[in-house]
Amino acid sequence: DEQLRPFLACALFVAMLGASGVRAFWRPWLAGAWALTLVGMGVLMWGGVAGLSYVPNDRWGGLPITLMLSVFSIALAFPLSILLALGRQSSLPAIRTFCVGFIEAMRGVPLVSVLFMASVMFPLFLPEGVTVDKLLRALAGMTLFTAAYLAEAVRGGLQAIPKGQYEAADALGLSYWQKTMLIVLPQALRIVIPPIVNQFISAFKDTSLVTIVGLYDLLTAATVATTDPEWRPYFAEVYVFAGLMFWIFCFSMSRYSQWLERLANRYTRR
Repeated sequence: DEQLRPFLACALFVAMLGASGVRAFWRPWLAGAWALTLVGMGVLMWGGVAGLSYVPNDRWGGLPITLMLSVFSIALAFPLSILLALGRQSSLPAIRTFCVGFIEAMRGVPLVSVLFMASVMFPLFLPEGVTVDKLLRALAGMTLFTAAYLAEAVRGGLQAIPKGQYEAADALGLSYWQKTMLIVLPQALRIVIPPIVNQFISAFKDTSLVTIVGLYDLLTAATVATTDPEWRPYFAEVYVFAGLMFWIFCFSMSRYSQWLERLANRYTRR
């Protein structure tokens, strides 16, 4: 059953992603559905309950790793990037300096270096006997790296908002967070949908770099499969399938972003 369970977990995860993209399903119950989905994925991947054999996550690989790392890193990086973009424009020097330093430090090194630090250097700073799973370390590295790039895209949207919008919000007596969440941020995010989705696509493809920390994503699993004598004659088909899977997800994100742009601009007066 260890071969079937990852397939079922991927099918469940993709089904929830598809359902989350339907506007009619944007209801509070969707959060509960996601919680149940994550629990179901955990049961299928780890096992150890209901008669399922236990599978440690160091034996996970293929498409489940690619989906989990990309989706979770994007979901965690997006709110963090908004805070970093707002912090970079803060009038408080300490907050502004921290945000600028973090963004520039992350954008100044390749993702491979961040993953290497998370895998090799980070455990050296932990107390003796304390360990962090390598999957979580890779997820943390990708999240911080993606957040830094997304923060610059969000900052561009914030700077594109006319000054009159800020002044009108102040004239209404709105607090900083009311002004930001109700007036400024919705307009800024609408403007920068293309660069944000572009970074999402990049994060999805960058999961192929996690092989440096010993994780086997979809592409690495395809490479390993071709070393099997039984699969060696079909190495071309294996790589074509892996490339097709990447293309399907990236193209879907691109088309969905275009739909979001049309939806966001529907009621915008030109």
